[in-house]
Amino acid sequence: MQRGIWVVLSILGFCMIATFLFLVIFKRLSVVVAFVFVSVAFALIGGFGENMGEMMMDGIITVAPTAVMIVFAILYFGLMIDVGLFDPMVSRILTFVKGDPLKVVMATAIITIIVGLDGDGSSTFMITISAMLPLYKRLGMNRLVLACVVALAAGVMNIIPWGGPLVRASASLGVEVSDLFIPLIPVMISGLLWTLFSSYILGKKERDRLGVINLEATQTKGLAEQAVAAEKGGTHLFWFNLLLTLTLMVLLVMEVLPIQILFAIAFTIALFVNFPNPKEQQERILSHAHSFVTISTLVFAAGIFIGVFSGTKMMDAMANSIVSIVPDWLGPHLALVVALTSLPLNFIFSPDAYYFGILPILSETAANFGVNPAEVGRAALLGHSTVGFPLSPLVPATFILIGLVGVDFGEHQKFLLKWAIGTTVVMTIIAVLTGAIPF
Repeated sequence: MQRGIWVVLSILGFCMIATFLFLVIFKRLSVVVAFVFVSVAFALIGGFGENMGEMMMDGIITVAPTAVMIVFAILYFGLMIDVGLFDPMVSRILTFVKGDPLKVVMATAIITIIVGLDGDGSSTFMITISAMLPLYKRLGMNRLVLACVVALAAGVMNIIPWGGPLVRASASLGVEVSDLFIPLIPVMISGLLWTLFSSYILGKKERDRLGVINLEATQTKGLAEQAVAAEKGGTHLFWFNLLLTLTLMVLLVMEVLPIQILFAIAFTIALFVNFPNPKEQQERILSHAHSFVTISTLVFAAGIFIGVFSGTKMMDAMANSIVSIVPDWLGPHLALVVALTSLPLNFIFSPDAYYFGILPILSETAANFGVNPAEVGRAALLGHSTVGFPLSPLVPATFILIGLVGVDFGEHQKFLLKWAIGTTVVMTIIAVLTGAIPF
């Protein structure tokens, strides 16, 4: 009887994910509407109507800290854009690339890799896109390229030891962080090289489409003057804002306070210093209301979806189903299977669900065939919550990315998917060749 219930829940879970993805990718419903409608529908179909509200509230509570962070982070970086903090950087990069889309795309990848050292995908998205989006707009470049390149670079950088996925894998498997990361160093390097190669291909396509934009001498002079004027301070208080932003980044990495609190404090300081008048302060907040309301709504809707998905035990049932279909002959190669399935499972399992729910079961199964838990953990890191997290509808940071860039979620997924798969395949090949995971 118990087994029958788990089978039914597993089927419901797969149908729930498939329905959501169909509705979103084929643009039958907006993401927010799909999240809520699908959650309500499958909760009722599964007979969980009585507890549905509690499950949804639990999910909302789970994502609330992320939503708070999004609000203050968008307000902070929106304010920094308003006061011209990024103008000198944008102007100098634009002058350096000389209107060449190829150089712009390559610069996007490099900047993302550098910023990605903080280990937080959300802040990497916000910082990089805030700096690069104006360039893409000025040159008329495809913003899906921006989202794709940033996603690829940030995904690979998420493998670093202080990043969330590796910490989760280490904790769930009881494996030392160094045992997971050190063998993955050459693998990670190969992923970054693939990212740069992908960026070159995408950039070359944009150059072929748009050509190299010739900037007029007067325009170039104007950009230089704009950079100098911004750096001198004036009404923009450039140096104060730069110091405040650098301090914020350092404190984020040091985790002195929760990220939500750091952004809230930094935003209020910046708002008070740059706009002392209360009326102007209110105007600045309202000017960015559309951005943070839209993204926060997506996050809370995702919380409703996650709450039902996990609260009904559909997620647990699906985990058992996946493990039960592994044949004995495949056992010794389970680490390779984990590597190749790690990216697509981003569409089904959230990071916590995968690393704390699925991965221990997979590791225990593999151990029966002589596969080391650390090898299974490394395999998981080749796709889940790393390369694959900017594709997942279950990761709030995905919506930060598409919200800032201003692209459709379904279009973003279709554009990024083949390049992300390429990254995981390249890293898996290198992982096998270097012995990080067994063949």
